Amino acid sequence: MFSSIQAVIIDLDGTMLDTAPDFLVAINHMRAEFKLKPLTLEQIKRMVGKGSEHLIRQVLAIDLATHEAGQLFNAAMDAYQRHYLTINGKHCSLYPEVKEGLQAFRKMGLRLACVTNKPLAFAVPLMQKTGLSSYFELIYGGDSFPKKKPDPLPLLHVCQEFSLPPQHVLAIGDSSNDAVAARAAGCPVLSVPYGYNHGEPVQNIESDGIVGSLLEAAKLLNAEIQH
Repeated sequence: MFSSIQAVIIDLDGTMLDTAPDFLVAINHMRAEFKLKPLTLEQIKRMVGKGSEHLIRQVLAIDLATHEAGQLFNAAMDAYQRHYLTINGKHCSLYPEVKEGLQAFRKMGLRLACVTNKPLAFAVPLMQKTGLSSYFELIYGGDSFPKKKPDPLPLLHVCQEFSLPPQHVLAIGDSSNDAVAARAAGCPVLSVPYGYNHGEPVQNIESDGIVGSLLEAAKLLNAEIQH
């Protein structure tokens, strides 16, 4: 399955970076503006991964009825984005063996793309700040296309940009979003066990395997290619 891989598409939040602490700070600053009590890190981790709109709707639904949350949504979204921009990358950290894995992929001659549901205006500065952007030919956010993961559109666009059939492009992520998108696109997919996955066990994801780190994924690919 992995012996013909020529490119890798990698998720950002929960796969390369633990950004939940950033989300926590920005969301709680936003909630304070609307006199709502702060949330915990564990609550936030269950909500991350499906884009900013989904995140803010879930955050508001904790305290407010549907019609109240709907009325407040635009103001809450504006406040969240304002706070997130000021702290973007200040509280996040790289997961173990991320850069080592990216270096190994590059050494193997694999092309790299990052596809995240994070808005591009947040994703690019964050990747620059953490030293990740230089590894990637392509970076796409949740607002780069009309549809975001779990829709296959962003992954299919990467395959088109790389002029590669999907079966030659591996996707790596921490959530069911990544796996569903990869399956629909026709890409093989590996899951990492340390991310968020909407609070669900990673073992529930229908992927082609679980790898402990990006470096472990690179070693797996290298062994398959050498074989």
